[in-house]
Amino acid sequence: MTRETQNPPPRIYQAPMEGVIDHHVRALLSGIGGIDICVTEFVRVTHTRLPRRVFNRLCPELENGAVTPSGTPVRLQLLGGNPESMAENAARAVAAGAKAIDLNFGCPAKSVNNSDGGACLLQSPHRVEAIVGAVRGAVPDTIPVTAKIRLGYQDRCSYMDNARAAEHGGASELAVHARSKVDGYRPPAYWEYVGEIREALSIPVIANGDIWTVEDFRRCREVTGCEAFMFGRSLLARPDLPLQIRAFCAGEAYTPMPWQQVVSVLWNYYCTTREEYPAKYLGNRIKQWLAYLKIGYPEAQLFFEEIKRHREAEPIEAAFARQTSAEAATVAA
Repeated sequence: MTRETQNPPPRIYQAPMEGVIDHHVRALLSGIGGIDICVTEFVRVTHTRLPRRVFNRLCPELENGAVTPSGTPVRLQLLGGNPESMAENAARAVAAGAKAIDLNFGCPAKSVNNSDGGACLLQSPHRVEAIVGAVRGAVPDTIPVTAKIRLGYQDRCSYMDNARAAEHGGASELAVHARSKVDGYRPPAYWEYVGEIREALSIPVIANGDIWTVEDFRRCREVTGCEAFMFGRSLLARPDLPLQIRAFCAGEAYTPMPWQQVVSVLWNYYCTTREEYPAKYLGNRIKQWLAYLKIGYPEAQLFFEEIKRHREAEPIEAAFARQTSAEAATVAA
């Protein structure tokens, strides 16, 4: 691909992914570089006052100034449908150390939507505005309150109403996943809607959805006119995608992360997390990540096939050793 020059650097955000991108993964991805902002998995808010330990469990970075070990700021995400409870718990999250609050209006999961949370709220833009407004009023002005939406629930007709509702409620930024809830994650992503939202709003708009490669980024930027972009599944598939994009925008040569470096990242993740999960789930997180990595690395599929039936440490660690040995032999040759 032709390199570009004299392009302003984009703002790059890590998307929240429940049950996938936890604080361990945030630490690894932000440590690789190129990410400006991380966002946590959602903290579910009902009608109770959540204790500090709930915020700390999903965002241990609160104990370290709400940044990852490499210094990348982390926003705490809340999900719920009651403005008063969201506001009260946002204030409690800030008291626990949160430096920014993100509001989830995009989760498409059936269990979440059936419990008055996530994308189902997009059916009522006035509720989106009420929730954003309540949270904005409950936390200090110095604390950013941001929101993430989809283009709608059953269809994409309400995309502008919900975007304007978030802005009117006081959101300082808006991330837009360029699909409706019903669209799920099926291609394509409708970037043109994001561009219309960006033109209509006075707050920054973050484009999200189907930005898998540098070429996808180039086209998304061209269609949306956005200066900020959010990456979820694609960041797991290509952990150095933010660095690839930054090099492209700077007109600099860049060699994508080789498989042997990816294996090192996976091994680090395995070693860090193996004591945190019951033995019967050993290796599940590695297998989950490999399912995304195979999009960017054919070697990941072979590695997955090798360990997919194993739950014991010995065969999993032996497979890691073989990966390392194979790569070392390749480099030596």
